Amino acid sequence: MRTTINLDADLLADAKQVAARSHRSLGSVLEDALRLMLASTEDAPPRDEPVSLPVHGRGGPRPGVDLANSEQVADLVGDNESARASA
Repeated sequence: MRTTINLDADLLADAKQVAARSHRSLGSVLEDALRLMLASTEDAPPRDEPVSLPVHGRGGPRPGVDLANSEQVADLVGDNESARASA
């Protein structure tokens, strides 16, 4: 099946070298690489343990901050387009 994808130039060059050295088509090399990646993803055990993310400060929002209010949060982090436009 023919399809079009965008590849990093260095990655494509490496794949072409593998294809040339092994006397195979570029498509065959890419198919095998994709099969290996997909197989390793399927074989990976599901993560049962929670992922720990780094937290800085005491945790939780500042007093008076309502995380359900996206406008307020955007204003506090300086990422509110309407606040910038009116300033």
